[in-house]
Amino acid sequence: MGELKRRAVHASGTGFPAIYLLGLVTWRQLQALLLVATAGVFLLEFLRLVVGVEWPPLDRVYDELTREYEADNVAGYALFMVGATVAALAFAPPYGPEVVAFEPPLAASAILMLSIGDPISGYLGSNDATTAKEVGVLAVMFLVCFALAVPITVLHAGTLVGVAAAAAGALGATVADGVKPVVRGYVVDDNLTIPPAAGAAMTAVFLLAA
Repeated sequence: MGELKRRAVHASGTGFPAIYLLGLVTWRQLQALLLVATAGVFLLEFLRLVVGVEWPPLDRVYDELTREYEADNVAGYALFMVGATVAALAFAPPYGPEVVAFEPPLAASAILMLSIGDPISGYLGSNDATTAKEVGVLAVMFLVCFALAVPITVLHAGTLVGVAAAAAGALGATVADGVKPVVRGYVVDDNLTIPPAAGAAMTAVFLLAA
């Protein structure tokens, strides 16, 4: 049950691109919201990990929704915010402050790949960050991410380039999900890498086709 709750919280991150796609905020406003939310979660992490503040209601939430290895490390939800915010800032063309819902930046797809694709992959595969996922699980991750990207990429560049860009983005997200590099003994979490990897891959296809 705890794992399902963690996946549900993860999927709730879909709310960020959703409020933009529904036309409730502009892309600039969403970028600002992501920056504020990221600052907020890192303040919570600072209070938890550095200051050691204890507050029973919040402690119970952390105990329920974080894994053992996150007890002394930055939690996955904070890394989610960093990955999503980096993508939102890096992979949005300069449309101006009034980007409309019908012309979503590539970053919207990249964030959806993290908020929807990653929980599905995680539920189907191993939850051990050091264990490689099965080929079938990675295939599901690719297909889900491709489906999330292709409506947006085709809108931007037409069918041929759009499909190629969606496939590249889905591949980038799948590789980030399946291959977690270890830096000085620390496993780089896919919450941090999926949106930038997907956004960079889609952007690369667009640049090559230009």
